[in-house]
Amino acid sequence: MSWIRFVSESGVLLNESEAMAGDNLLDIARLADVPLHWRCGQGTCGTCKVRIAGMAAPQRLGGKERNVLLRAGAISAELAASKEWNEPEPWRLACHLEVTEEDWVVCCPDY
Repeated sequence: MSWIRFVSESGVLLNESEAMAGDNLLDIARLADVPLHWRCGQGTCGTCKVRIAGMAAPQRLGGKERNVLLRAGAISAELAASKEWNEPEPWRLACHLEVTEEDWVVCCPDY
């Protein structure tokens, strides 16, 4: 079991939820009524991008997620070309992300 703390970019605590390893982050946010925007739920629109603190490095993203984050302006072309990321607080798509055993702080964009 891990704890997921959802905070806004301005630092306001939006919700704190327990999660099981393997749970989808977007599903957790939706069930907790976290104001995280999403459109497609398939990882193509980029609206569910969040920053994650507490994620173990390295992160290995699929090409689709890297391309969507690049198109959304969240990452550089250099980072998109990397197969492994060692970012301390990486941008990720909530719909692509499965919770691990670590506790995370999920920073949601202010809209």
